[in-house]
Amino acid sequence: MKQIITKSLRDIFSKDVILFVLQISLAALALTGLFVWYFWDALSHFISSYLSWIPWEWLQTSGATVITFALAYMLFIIMISLLTSLFSEKLLIRLAKKHYPNAKVVGSADIATSIIATLKASLVFLLLFILAIPFLFIPILGQIVMLYLWSILIKEPTIYDVGSLFIADKKILKAKSKKARLIAIIASLFNYIPVLNIFAPVFAQVLFLHYILESEGVGSRK
Repeated sequence: MKQIITKSLRDIFSKDVILFVLQISLAALALTGLFVWYFWDALSHFISSYLSWIPWEWLQTSGATVITFALAYMLFIIMISLLTSLFSEKLLIRLAKKHYPNAKVVGSADIATSIIATLKASLVFLLLFILAIPFLFIPILGQIVMLYLWSILIKEPTIYDVGSLFIADKKILKAKSKKARLIAIIASLFNYIPVLNIFAPVFAQVLFLHYILESEGVGSRK
């Protein structure tokens, strides 16, 4: 795993990946900005109503604004995840050929299935985030819970998007996916680092790419 993480870190700070992430992030920022612009009042009202049952007065007042901004941030990350899922295929193939000349592309992710996988993960993520709000303000526990929630957002889309390119047998893909949770958690750590958080979805994909190709025994460049 250490070698996989090292390779992945080198990849995400390469020119191709940085350019890809910047393009995705700008598009995600524009789309999120439009959404928040139109629905900010509705979001604020929903959060305030939800917090009214929690017996912490400070959370019902100043906490409501903080959580509304946090929700807007979550939507931004979700949008990055969705756009990364839709447009990363060519980038992943280039990285695979760079490190594993013998790697064979056996398929392609279906756009509709990829969108559905990301939206399902996003809905589960948002639902659990809303339910877990009281725990997020507890030191250490809140950070652990949030890290797990971030991993939910990127785990299944990553398995599908990367696995569809290089593994045709669903049984083999299922076996390779056993470490996907750990990979998603490692990638989610980027969400705690300002600016670098925009790399989390593509970092998860690159990690999973190296993991499945290394475990498949595909020869890599030294």
